[in-house]
Parts: sequence; structure tokens; C-alpha cells
Amino acid sequence: MEERFGTRLVEKGLITPDDLHKALERQQMQGGKIGYNLMALGLISESDLASAFHFSPKTPTRAEDAGLNFSFIVELVLKHALFMKTFTIEDLSNRTKLAKPIISQCLDRLREDRLIEITQGDASFSFSNYSFRITDTGTTRAVGLMGENRYIGPAPVELGEYRYGVELQTIRGVDISEENMRRTFADIAIGERQLSTMGAAISSGRPIFLYGPPGNGKTTIAEAIGRVFPGEIYVPYSIYVNGEIIVIFDELNHQPVDEPAPTGEEDKRWVRVKRPIIMAGGEMTLKSLDLQFNVESKYYEAPLQMKANNGMFLIDDFGRQMIDPQNLLNRWIVPLDRRVDFLSLHTGMKFEIPFDQLIVFSTNLDPKKLADEAFLRRLPYKLNIDYPTPEQFEEIFRTVCRSNNLEFDPAVFDHLMEKFSDSGIKPIGCHPRDLIDHVIDEAHYRGKTAVITPESLDQAWGNYFVT
Repeated sequence: MEERFGTRLVEKGLITPDDLHKALERQQMQGGKIGYNLMALGLISESDLASAFHFSPKTPTRAEDAGLNFSFIVELVLKHALFMKTFTIEDLSNRTKLAKPIISQCLDRLREDRLIEITQGDASFSFSNYSFRITDTGTTRAVGLMGENRYIGPAPVELGEYRYGVELQTIRGVDISEENMRRTFADIAIGERQLSTMGAAISSGRPIFLYGPPGNGKTTIAEAIGRVFPGEIYVPYSIYVNGEIIVIFDELNHQPVDEPAPTGEEDKRWVRVKRPIIMAGGEMTLKSLDLQFNVESKYYEAPLQMKANNGMFLIDDFGRQMIDPQNLLNRWIVPLDRRVDFLSLHTGMKFEIPFDQLIVFSTNLDPKKLADEAFLRRLPYKLNIDYPTPEQFEEIFRTVCRSNNLEFDPAVFDHLMEKFSDSGIKPIGCHPRDLIDHVIDEAHYRGKTAVITPESLDQAWGNYFVT
């Protein structure tokens, strides 16, 4: 991936092949991203580097520029017409996310074939203001098309254009600042050294393995990792591969950005979203990592790792999935090594997609019992999230009090620590949250203001722990 970035800079004329060679040599000796090494050598400016990897899909105004077969576009428009009955060019443009000139081309073809007809014009005699309706012949044809494929969403993006977009929006091109790390992890009790190591791991874009006893914040830390990545990306509603449609945009996993697009000229077949954070737990199966073909609708839904491109993919509770961990690990070997994945259509055709996401494994189990050394080597950053120190536990307790607008009383906290000591129960990171939740629930039930006292903690303790 790094060499491809360098090659792209050469192709754009921003650096020479010799410049790239020098930067790669420096990278081997000192590490860092290729862009950083080019800037350190004075071979490229920061602004030129940023512009080279800026992705903003431009709206195609001609059918041939959309990367799709014209007949496919016409058929998609006709299927939309079937459900709209009467429509204008603007209506179809809004539904298909295609520019009005392309819709106009399609309607010309449909009128020639007597599949639609004009129902109303206006005094301006402007074709764009006319109303249309589907004819009986058009209805018959559209119903037949629905039998072949029931997709009636926005027009898809061609596979090559999708690959290009993912490459330019790569997580490896994102700068992770120390300031942003500290801000994101401000309310999480984590050691200075751990925070520094985590920052380096996130910045590298390489897989992270979080392990340690349960209840100490691995999932919380993993979610915070996802929030560290700045900026937004573009995700297509769907892509077109060898005559098949694969839906990628997922309202559950992709959060659209409300602000207007920077230029207002972006291709509306792409949705601007926050970098995705995809989470999969014990429900995850090998099948969820493959294309999901719906035999009734006759189009595909993208697998989880494809939806996570340019973001983060968290595999939580690793080892507790409904599949053998080794089989799951074997599925990841090639993608982790080459940063590409291979998917298969139901026709048997295989194709390559980018595998560009920060993979985070989180587990309570012993890593050596989950994976062999060969696989663990492919996970360069292994972070042990252990039991909190007494100082960290107090900080967690203070943070939970603050977030619930409760006063922290050192004497009450000392009382709690004595209970842990007397009972032999080891304090873990989730205890403050869970115990204080009990205090709040009890106060809410009684219609009183929640206050943390030795008595309220004792009651919470008795409800929470099995003794």
C-alpha cells in the first residue's frame, strides 16, 4: 500500500522516482509513513501531499462517465418509474442519485421504445419540467426486470472507482495526534506508557490485540480507538461487479454527516459519513465475512469487513464466536498480510477488494490458547488491559461520579476499598459504574436524590455481588 502511494505521487508529477527511492530507504531505517519521510527529506510539501490523497467523487454528467453500462442505467430508471407511476426528471434524479442530463438520456431511450410517455408539459417547453408516466408496455417490461433483480436504490458505483476511493481515503493516511489521543481517552483510566503505545499502534494502521481479565475496559478502549480517527469518508450506496449489485451503505453502521458537502458537486451515489466503527461479537460467523446473496431480491449485501473499510473493525469477545477461532484466524491471514480480500459471487466469479481498516481483536481468553505463533506475529501490537492499580481504580470511581453529577467523598471511597479487602474480591474497572448505577436506581425508585454514602454502597454491594 505504501509503495502504491509513492507511485501515485510519481504519476501526479509531485515527486520523481529517485525521490521515492530515497524516501523508501529512509522509511526502512527510521520507520514512519512514506509521506512523512518525503516531507522530512524536503521532497514534498504538506499541502501537496494532502491534495494528492484527497477524495471527492465528482458528479458524472454523461452516462458513459458513470462507469456503468447505459442499458443497465435505463433499466434501473424504468424500475423506479414502475413504483412512481408519474414522475419528473428531478424525481428520478433524486431517487437514482444520477445527474439530470443522464436521466434525460435515459428517458429519451424509454420514450423511443414506448415504455414511458409525457403526461404534462409547461409553457416553457422545457423537457426537464415535463411529467411522465410509465406505459402498459413499460409496466410489463419493468415487472420482468424486477424478476431478474429487485434492486431499486441509488445507481451503483463501478468496482474500480470504489477501489480508488478506498485507497485515497486509507486509514494509513490519517495523522493521529497526541493531543487527539489525550482528548479521546481523557475519561478512561489508562497509563501514560499504554496511551503512547496505543497511539503508535493506531497511527500504524496495523492490527491490535487487546487481552486481559474481563470487566477492565477492553471494549471501552476499543470504542475509543474508533473515535480517534478524524474526518469523514465517502461510502457508495452500492457497487456494480460483473452485472451484480452489492449494497455497502448500512444505516446501522454508517453515520451520515449532516453538514453540506465541501463543494456541493460531489457524486450523490456516495454518502459522506464518519469513519465507520463496525463491531462484531459472539454472533459473528464465517458467513458474515462473505457476500450475502438474497435469493429473492437477487442482489448482495456487503460483508462486515467491506462495510468497515477506511474505519475500524472490532472483533469483540474473540474466541467466543460460533466458529472455531482458528478457522476465523485462517480467514484473516491473507487480508492481514496483503491488505486485500477476495470475495466470490454466486456465479463463481472471484474479485478483489481493498482491506483497509484497523482490525482490533478483544478477548478475555489466553491469547496462546486462541492462536498459534504464526498468527500472533501478524498482530504486531498486543496490549494487556490488566486489573487497575489502586490509583487507577480511584480515578475511575471519580470519573463515574463526575459523569453522574455525584459528589466524590474520599471517606466513602475508603469504605468501599475496605469491603473489597475484607471480601477478597479484586476490584475491576467496571465495578464503579455498576455499583453507582445501583445507587442511582434505588434513589430513583424512592423519588430521592442519589447520594453515595456507606449505607447506599453497602446495599448496592449486596445486590451486585454473589456472596
